[in-house]
Amino acid sequence: MEVNGSVVLITGAAQRVGRAVACELARRGAQIAFSYYAEDEPWQAALQELQTFGVQALARRADVTRLTEARALVDATLSRFGRIDVLINNASIWLKKPALEITESEWDAEMNVNAKGSFLMAQAVAPHMLAQGGGVIINLTDLSAFQSWVGYAHHAASKAALVALTKVLALEWAPAVRVNAIAPGTVLLPDDAGEEKRRWAIEKSALKRIGSPLDVARTVIYLIEEDFATGSVYFVDGGRSLV
Repeated sequence: MEVNGSVVLITGAAQRVGRAVACELARRGAQIAFSYYAEDEPWQAALQELQTFGVQALARRADVTRLTEARALVDATLSRFGRIDVLINNASIWLKKPALEITESEWDAEMNVNAKGSFLMAQAVAPHMLAQGGGVIINLTDLSAFQSWVGYAHHAASKAALVALTKVLALEWAPAVRVNAIAPGTVLLPDDAGEEKRRWAIEKSALKRIGSPLDVARTVIYLIEEDFATGSVYFVDGGRSLV
C-alpha cells in the first residue's frame, strides 16, 4: 500500500509523537483523520498544520474507551473520506505508582485506554477494511511490555496486552488486514524533563543518543508500504532494549 493517497485514522494525534507521525504522513500525501480527548489539547493547531501539506484533514473529539465513540470516530472518517486504509492506535496514558499503591481506578484507566481502546478501534474499523479487501493497523506499544519497569505495573500490563492483541488480530484478520506494533524507545522527552533525565536517556541507549518522533513516523511508513509484514513488534529504541 502506498502512503500517498491513502486515508489514515490516528488516535490521540493532537500533540507529541502522534502529531509528528500524522504530519509526516500528510507531508507524503495521506489524508488524515485524528482524534483528541480533551478540548484543551492543541487539536486546532494540529488540524491547521496538517492542512498546510495540501491534504484533507479531520479532527474529532473521542473517548476511545467507549464503544459508541470509537464507532462514531470510524463512521465520521468514512463519511468524510469514503474509506479507511490505515488505523494507528496511538492514544495512550502513562501512570507511575508503586504496585502496592495502585488503585483499582488507576489500573482500569491504563487497561482501558492502552488495551481496550485499541481493541475497540480495531474492532470498529476492521469490517470496513475486510470489505474493501485490505488495510493496515499499527499499534503503538512501548518497552515496558518487554522490560521490568518498577513503578509501572499497570502500564506494562496494558502494553503487554496490546502486543498480544497485535499478534492475535494479525492472524485472525489475515490476509486482508495486516496488524503490527511499534515499540519506541526515548524519542521525545517530557516537556519538564531536565538535563539529568536527558543524560539518563542517552546512557540507556546503545546508540548513545535520543531518538526523534520522525524515527517512529518512518517505521509507520515502512509498515504501511511493506506488504509482507504482519504480526510483529518493531523496536525503534536506539538499542535501549539491549542495554
